[in-house]
Amino acid sequence: MTVSAPAAPIAAPDRFYATLRRLARFWVWFFFRRVDVRHAERVPMTGPVLLCINHPNNLIDSLLVGAVVPRKVHYLATATLFRHQLLARFLLAAGAIPVHRRQDAAVRAERPERAGPRQSRGEPMNEVRAERPGLAGPINDDPNTAMFATCHRAFAEGQVIAIYPEGTTHAEARVQRIRTGAARIALGYLRAGDLTVIPVGLSFEARKSFKGRVLVSFGPAVPITPYLDTYASDPVRAVDALTTAIQWGMEAEVVHVERIDATGLVRAVEDLYRSELVRQLREERGLAERQVDVFRLSRTIVDAVSWFKTHEPQRVERLWQRIQGYRALLEDYHVRDEAVRARLQPHPVARRLVTGWEAIVGFPVFAYGLAVNALPFFVPRWLARTMSHKETDYATVRLLTSIVAVPVFWTVETWIVWRVAGPAWAALFALSLPISGVLAYHYLRGLGRLRRAVRFGALALTRAQAARALIAERQALIAELDRARDDYLASTRGSTF
Repeated sequence: MTVSAPAAPIAAPDRFYATLRRLARFWVWFFFRRVDVRHAERVPMTGPVLLCINHPNNLIDSLLVGAVVPRKVHYLATATLFRHQLLARFLLAAGAIPVHRRQDAAVRAERPERAGPRQSRGEPMNEVRAERPGLAGPINDDPNTAMFATCHRAFAEGQVIAIYPEGTTHAEARVQRIRTGAARIALGYLRAGDLTVIPVGLSFEARKSFKGRVLVSFGPAVPITPYLDTYASDPVRAVDALTTAIQWGMEAEVVHVERIDATGLVRAVEDLYRSELVRQLREERGLAERQVDVFRLSRTIVDAVSWFKTHEPQRVERLWQRIQGYRALLEDYHVRDEAVRARLQPHPVARRLVTGWEAIVGFPVFAYGLAVNALPFFVPRWLARTMSHKETDYATVRLLTSIVAVPVFWTVETWIVWRVAGPAWAALFALSLPISGVLAYHYLRGLGRLRRAVRFGALALTRAQAARALIAERQALIAELDRARDDYLASTRGSTF
């Protein structure tokens, strides 16, 4: 069977999609410690909408957007996914629309001998050809003609479509140069003036980290009307201009690094200094930890680094060399910056006593939670490390394997308890699995911090001079970053951390 875009179901949210969305919300809650959503109200509850999203984390991106947008979202998905009948049926039922990408055509061209047999078996068509950059709209020999028609029919029915204009997922801390597909879809719609184009930015605190933070930010609508007159007379120019406007809109919603050679410095400053900024904000303004916007801090750090690279490049170079030297010391002594920071900012005695007491009392719960959840936790992590070819694949592989591994292992363990102890104990055991798993995970993280602190303590006992050198170097770095912060705020009045 040949799967074509017009066959994609365009309808109001149905039970199948509602079930998928509930599952997505559960796994988002399970996988991330915190999801910050900004200006979700900018997505209108009715009428046609085109979401233009950056693509830093593969399938996780669609999961996040689908979880926070209450309307049904029809994603444009690469046509290669529709070659397999079962997956094609699932994607079409979920509202996905196939799109042909240039790189898929290149891969297909390298293996032409496989086209005939697959097509003769009635499977989805493999023959794909590239979109033409700058082409204002679909033409008869464009394999995406059906995709454009399906999108426009969805808009006519007041549906939401999501596109990743960068064309592929990537691990860089910036929005890549986007392609013209989003602009072509928007301007090719006959009633483009009624269409709402929303740029969406996804920013991950750490792509591969379980229980990390993520920001989903919806930007102001990109106006289409100003480009319609130009589109009638010069389609290529209008498409290019709207593409640029969408690019700017997406960049404004992402913690964006303008130049890739600044990425390493930005991350290094964040690792060293963002926790210090959080501490200062909490002390100066009396804020709780959840009230501090860490993504705003990250964006301000990016802005500050960019400013210094323009106005004081030599200062940036000195700072970078000093950070590299400090990192080299950490490597030499096999300790982590977190342990050095903890030595500089020790917790009050009362808090340490409470933490110690909690560690003693919580150990049996940790041991139990680790025993019954070890396989569903460590197997997906091992598979993700083994199977991921790119950084952007890790979280997706881990999530998909967890979706399978967690219920399978929990079901088998519950069945064993049922057979040994009866249904009542099996019910209690099943209830304990998620609770003990979460508690064991947090306890395990605490053990990691303790292990790093003990390692630094051993260094302080055996090589006191080295430990003092590390502490002194970190203090000097923080003092230098404090001066840079003050200079940046003084030079860019109105900027804040």
